[in-house]
Amino acid sequence: MMRHWLGLLALLPACWAAPAAAGPTLEAVRARGQVVCGVNQGVAGFSTPDSRGVFQGLDADFCRAVAAATLGDASKVRFVPTSYQTRFVALQSGEIDVLARNVTQTLTRDTSLGFNMAGVNFYDGQAFMVTKASGVARARDLDGASVCVLPGSTTELNLADFNRRERIQLRPVVLSSMDEMVAAYQSGRCDALTTDSSQLAALRATALRNPADHVILPDRISKEPLGPLVRHGDEEWRDIVAWTLMLLIEAEEIGLTRANVQEMRGSQDPNIQRILGVTPGFGRALGLSEDWAFNAIRAVGNYGEIFERHLGRGSPIGLERGQNELWTRGGLMYALPLR
Repeated sequence: MMRHWLGLLALLPACWAAPAAAGPTLEAVRARGQVVCGVNQGVAGFSTPDSRGVFQGLDADFCRAVAAATLGDASKVRFVPTSYQTRFVALQSGEIDVLARNVTQTLTRDTSLGFNMAGVNFYDGQAFMVTKASGVARARDLDGASVCVLPGSTTELNLADFNRRERIQLRPVVLSSMDEMVAAYQSGRCDALTTDSSQLAALRATALRNPADHVILPDRISKEPLGPLVRHGDEEWRDIVAWTLMLLIEAEEIGLTRANVQEMRGSQDPNIQRILGVTPGFGRALGLSEDWAFNAIRAVGNYGEIFERHLGRGSPIGLERGQNELWTRGGLMYALPLR
C-alpha cells in the first residue's frame, strides 16, 4: 500500500507541470492569426475609433493584451463593433472570441445566456445626468421626469427597480443607441440621461455641447461590475482571458510597466521571474509561450497605465481611480495570486 501511495505522489509534479490542452477558441485564434474582440461602437475611454479608425480605450487595450499574450503581437486583433442588441448574439454564435464592451457581469448572463465571466476590469454604478439649470440635486428629485435609457440592458431594469423601490415615477424614453440618447437629451425630449457613471462622464466630455452645463448626480442606483465575457464550454480560453486581466492588475501592484518590463527580466525577485517567464511554467500552464506576460505588458502596460491613458485625470474623461484603484490604495482592484 505504501508503494502505491508513493507511486501516486511521484506522478503529481508531472501532472502539475502538464500544459493546458488548446481549446477550440485558442485553436481558431491561432489558425486565423487574430483575436476577434467585440467592443462598444463608441464610448470614449473604453472603445472608440480615433481619427484613423483605430479603436482606443480601456477595453480596446485589454483586447490587445489578449492578442499579445496568445499570438505575441498586440496588433493581431480585429475589433467588431457591437450594439446592445447584437453583443450577446455575436458571442454566442462564435462571431467573436471575447466580448469586452462595458458589459455588466450578472447571474443570468453567466447561466442562462451561456457565458463565463472573466474578471472585472472596471467597477461602476448607474447614475443620472441632468442640466445644471434643472436644479436637480439627487436622483429622487427626478420624480415625474423623463429619462433616456437604452433597451435590453441592466440600465433599463435598474431604472424600473429604482422607480418601485423609491415609489416615484420616472418616465423611460427608450432609445436604441447612445447617439440617439444624446440627441434626445440635448433637444429636451428627455430631462435626464441614465447609464453607467463612466459612460455619462465620457458623453459629457466628448458628445455634449457645453459640458460644464451638465452634472452627474451623486447617487448610484446599482452595482455595475464591468468585464470581459467568453462562451461556456471552453475553459482553456476562459483561463487565458481571465489571467491576462489578472496579470495587468498584478503588474501594476509589483511595479512592472511598459517602460521597464524588458529591464525587469533581470530582476532577482522570484515572483517577477515567474511572471515574465524567466522561470518557466506559467505559459505552459495556459498553453501559451513563456513570454506571454512579457508580451502583454510590453504592448499595453499595466492596468494603471491603461486607466490613466484613457480614463484618468490627464485624459479628456478625467476620472478619479476611486473603486478602480488597487486594493493596497483603498480600491477594489485585486489580482488573484500568479503562482
